[in-house]
Amino acid sequence: MTDVSASIARGDTLPKLVLRNARQWPDRVAFREKDYGIWQSYRWKETEEGIRALALGFKALGLQRGDKVSIVGDNRPQLYWVFLAVEAMGGIAVPIYQDSGAEEARFVLDHGEVRFVVAENQEQVDKILEIKDACPSIETVVCFFQRGMRNYDMPFLHSFEHVQEMGRRLQADKPDLYEAEVAKGEPGDVSLIAYTSGTTGNPKGVMHTHHSIITAARAVIEFEELNEHDEIICYLPMAWVGDHFFFAQGVIGGFPVSCPESAETLLNDIRELGPTYFFAPPAIFENLLTNITIRMDDAGAIKRRMYEFFIGVARRCGIDILEGRKVNPIDRLLYAIGRVLVYGPLKDNLGFSRVRLAYTGGAPMGPDIFNFYRGIGFNLKQLYGQTESCAYACIQRNGDVRPDTVGPPAPGCEIRIADDGEILVRTPGVFTAYYKNDEATQETLVEGWIHTGDAGIFTDDGHLKVIDRARDVGKLNDGTLFAPQFLENKLKFFPAIREAVCHGDGRDFVTAFIVIDQEAVGSWAEKNSISFASYADLAGRAAVSDLIAGCVEKVNADLARDSELASSQIRRFLLLHKELDADDGELTRTRKVRRRIVAERYEPLIEALFSGAEEASIESQVTYEDGRKGSLRANVKVRDARTFEPLRQSPQATPAEPLRKAG
Repeated sequence: MTDVSASIARGDTLPKLVLRNARQWPDRVAFREKDYGIWQSYRWKETEEGIRALALGFKALGLQRGDKVSIVGDNRPQLYWVFLAVEAMGGIAVPIYQDSGAEEARFVLDHGEVRFVVAENQEQVDKILEIKDACPSIETVVCFFQRGMRNYDMPFLHSFEHVQEMGRRLQADKPDLYEAEVAKGEPGDVSLIAYTSGTTGNPKGVMHTHHSIITAARAVIEFEELNEHDEIICYLPMAWVGDHFFFAQGVIGGFPVSCPESAETLLNDIRELGPTYFFAPPAIFENLLTNITIRMDDAGAIKRRMYEFFIGVARRCGIDILEGRKVNPIDRLLYAIGRVLVYGPLKDNLGFSRVRLAYTGGAPMGPDIFNFYRGIGFNLKQLYGQTESCAYACIQRNGDVRPDTVGPPAPGCEIRIADDGEILVRTPGVFTAYYKNDEATQETLVEGWIHTGDAGIFTDDGHLKVIDRARDVGKLNDGTLFAPQFLENKLKFFPAIREAVCHGDGRDFVTAFIVIDQEAVGSWAEKNSISFASYADLAGRAAVSDLIAGCVEKVNADLARDSELASSQIRRFLLLHKELDADDGELTRTRKVRRRIVAERYEPLIEALFSGAEEASIESQVTYEDGRKGSLRANVKVRDARTFEPLRQSPQATPAEPLRKAG
């Protein structure tokens, strides 16, 4: 065996594994994509040929080992090929969130010293052209879709097909070049720089090697017994390390990675595809539950009562049945009937009928929402990790899944709690360093341990419970622990509430900003003959405020059942006059609240909540879809919420009632 063949046979980089797959399973489906309503399949043989042509095309354009290549666009098989093609030539992929504004993209491109950019379409090319002069390292731009590009006559701009054609010509001239370049790849080579979401400032470039990505992805494949018969749909931003983690699992395990036609068709595409393996952040599951509630609210009385009855059965015994525990015969019979009449049709409608394994992560999920899905027989589990750990630190085990923990340490991982309560992680998926940020690297990576910035505790039986971001956990003036995410997740269980931001650190009591869900509340308003012209108009209606007050009251009643949490009841709240928006800098691209920015921007509203004022004026920045900036002035009403005396007992919380009953 030659040195080149021996290196490729080791399969210690993703490009080497692609070559393995093309040789072992040439006719097995590698990628699928919904295009113009039709699912298109790419088998491993043609996938490898496409990657090879692209990689050699980059080589012909001057790509050198260690060069950075950015990818920006929606999930497409060909854009995933770019990652593999770049890595095959020893380059480093630097993906960018496709909905990033020009300034956000400029920071990544400039800081990452990117030479090549692969953009999905004209919109993304225009964004790059807008900032190209401020990013002197950019030399070449490649566009995948050519629609609208006829008059873009620039020497540095190439079509995707042209780059592949250049690669095919180079292949004809040097037939051994591709394998030789792939064989040079080592597991310790940096292959990906994934920029963090930047909740507290500029994002940091997290450097991952082939080894960290493959080791973490393979560990989950083995732990969950994933195989070539599984299928995953990748629809989350390719700039997020978790998406790279799942895509890498497809390459390692040899199972198909599918891409939806668009964000608008995602739910229909999931129903048509029927994946067996699924991931979604809590916000997706929250939105799905909101849609379920809205649809059931529109249903007839008989169907609605049947749904409520069997959902009650699911709450009572569904999780026990899913985990194989003993259940009394009557409940087991009722659950079987519910599976035929409610749970099965519901999962089929969501596209989850074939899902045998589902994960959520990236942010805490409220226990009520988590239990809802598991109660109807959906094997949802929580995956805990960070960009720095390649999304791999804790995994919940089948038969031992709990809503308030993220499970024990994953295979090969170690976790400990520092004296100040911070979670420290040591994992085979550990990152190498932050790109060009030694100071931050030394603060975060200490003797192989990742300082996560999360606060947590271990249960007596070894499960990790994540309380909140360490910097966000505080105390009320009476010494009560204040964990805002915990309270916010309880509020967000209600379909009427899309987002919540709680305040209370260093204060006498807790207050909340609440962002309503326009679809859910709009549907409720129409049924109650309440007209509205905009989000701000709807949020300003007294009836809507009453509706949300009912939701807050239920959360407070639940908190009162636990003497340790009773002081965290929400005393006052207001409905924000606008949705929190990533384009306005209030959320990250992964929809995490930038608390510092929200606190600074809405300081007059926070002071009104704590001062006892009944109204406050605010002027907010808004970003329109075309990128223009504007301002929005509003008078926001502040109201008190009903609170409850603490109860001595701490019974298990019951899920909130549907939106229809919340008011």
